[in-house]
Amino acid sequence: MRTLYLAKPALLSLLLTSQGAWAAQGVVYEDANGNGERDAGEPGIADVRVSDGLQVTATDAEGNWQLDIGDEAVVFITKPTGYATPVTTGQIPQFYYIHQPNGSPQGLRYPGIEPTGPLPDSVDFGLTRQDEPAVFEALLFADTQPQTEVELDYIRDRVVAELIGTEAKFGMTMGDIMFDDLSLFPRLINIIAQIGVPWYNVPGNHELNMFAENDEYSLETFKRYFGPTYYSFEYGGAHFFVLDNIEYQGTGQSDPGNVRGSGGYVAKLGKRQLKWLERELEYVPTEALVFLAMHSPLETYVGDSPGVTTQDRRELFKLLSGRPNLYAVAGHTHTTEHLYFGEEDGFRGPGEFHHHVLTAVSGSWWSGPFDEQGIPTTWQRDGTPNGYHILEVDGADVAVRFKGAGRPADYQMRIMYDVHYQSLRADGMRDFRVGELFDGRMHIDQVPAASVLVNLFDGGPKSRVYFSVAGGAEIEMQRVDRIDPLINEMWAKDGSAKKSWVQAQASSHLYEADLPDDLSSGVHTLSVRAVDDFGRTHHAHSVLEITGR
Repeated sequence: MRTLYLAKPALLSLLLTSQGAWAAQGVVYEDANGNGERDAGEPGIADVRVSDGLQVTATDAEGNWQLDIGDEAVVFITKPTGYATPVTTGQIPQFYYIHQPNGSPQGLRYPGIEPTGPLPDSVDFGLTRQDEPAVFEALLFADTQPQTEVELDYIRDRVVAELIGTEAKFGMTMGDIMFDDLSLFPRLINIIAQIGVPWYNVPGNHELNMFAENDEYSLETFKRYFGPTYYSFEYGGAHFFVLDNIEYQGTGQSDPGNVRGSGGYVAKLGKRQLKWLERELEYVPTEALVFLAMHSPLETYVGDSPGVTTQDRRELFKLLSGRPNLYAVAGHTHTTEHLYFGEEDGFRGPGEFHHHVLTAVSGSWWSGPFDEQGIPTTWQRDGTPNGYHILEVDGADVAVRFKGAGRPADYQMRIMYDVHYQSLRADGMRDFRVGELFDGRMHIDQVPAASVLVNLFDGGPKSRVYFSVAGGAEIEMQRVDRIDPLINEMWAKDGSAKKSWVQAQASSHLYEADLPDDLSSGVHTLSVRAVDDFGRTHHAHSVLEITGR
């Protein structure tokens, strides 16, 4: 599939060298009228990076570039600040050219690349000028993961509809865009396109074409729709790197948990991609913001296993050490987490390297009881609502804010009460009234043993949570390592509404404190103040009713 706007007439030739490589050449130019062709008077653009996924070069003063590429390659540019690439009707940026003369291998379950034939005489990239302020927002999705056509409806109605008219400049999905059924790509692309901004995509383990024999051809369908599996672009002076950290093990390595008997995978970047990144970073100023987007986390509270956390992350940390303005996001675990890397992790600073595991759009894989619209409540397994994040960039500074899908923007935490000890155990849920976790009514005799629980949905190790009753002194709550009791209750009472593999996971942002023993009978306001990892303050309230003497 050819996705590039090519100049006519051709400016340069492409010759097959004696080593069996193709000498690819072309020009990056300003497409002033946006017609996809280089017209007279449209100048070349200097210092634009061009790559084949290993080598990196930059255009000369006239916008010319040259690379010796292999028999198969994806040639792509790094979109520079102040310019826009063309986009398809599905808002997919067109910054690449696929050179695959014979197309994808036969036998793939889903279509890959059609034969591209010989290289054109000149591989040219047209860009249009656009204003890119240093202060901007972008949308961050993770794990949209529709398993069925109906689950595409949920994405359309619960997430996309509320984002139409956004002021964000672009969006990104951190992998698991699909759930193995890659025939759903066209419909999802067209749904996401209604948001109206360019959309960049990261490959995940559920974009793998499971009938591929090895990792080399496992993302042919992804390439068909989105181009290279790893790449970079700039916006507003910030540098964004999309990484592929899913290494398919091939059909010879059977994964017993997969009903199709397809191969497993390892979370790994690999030497070729790391070398490309090293070469790309040579063009990036040390003080610039470097934002990395990937599917599998670098680390996670869920545990360090080959299919979950990036196994060669220390090699990545070596490349990034010395850069003060770093931020990395991932998905995969269907939990929301903040992690900070330092010298003990292999990152030599300066400061800490902030890694953010994002909320899944699909929550607990579109599980849970249905709401009034017929959409699953799909709380994540750590007690976070399904949703997305908004990236806020100000020069080299970054902040990210959480947004629950279909919920008010200020819905950032949930207050619960732990009153009946046995009732919070899954095997006691039979006698636990629905909604009792939120019920602030308790007898005065229960107060000494009662505690307050707060799930700060996007909280992290630097967050602080406090509560007060009736305007009294604030009491700091402690972060606890336990399963959110709401999730225990949901799966105990509505187990048939969840996918078979879904299990509750201990939350990294659950806070607990005892209620004051001296509370008197009556009705009181319980107020919670939370300061998140970015220093922003959030508030929530609950009405506490103490009955009895």
